[in-house]
Amino acid sequence: MPAYWISRCIINDPVSYKRYTDQVPSIIAQYGAKVLARGGKYQIMEGPEIFKRFVVLEFPTFESAVECFQSDAYKAAASHRRNGGGIVENVIVDSGEFTK
Repeated sequence: MPAYWISRCIINDPVSYKRYTDQVPSIIAQYGAKVLARGGKYQIMEGPEIFKRFVVLEFPTFESAVECFQSDAYKAAASHRRNGGGIVENVIVDSGEFTK
């Protein structure tokens, strides 16, 4: 069952952030991910307008998404963002209806 990695982002340093975003496509591809949305037009429908960039990735499974996020390659790429290049809130969600 597919899972989705959803990121809400603030870019503080475009040069450092680009070092991160340049590496991510090849890393996520190793885990079978597909980009559904990356950057682009958006509209905040409710809540504070804190984040300015949004990314949605589809992975084949929840486990593959978590494995990608925890991989050494992703951690190395994310270090550019984590060192002041940007602020990101990431969540990985399983697809399907689980509310009873």
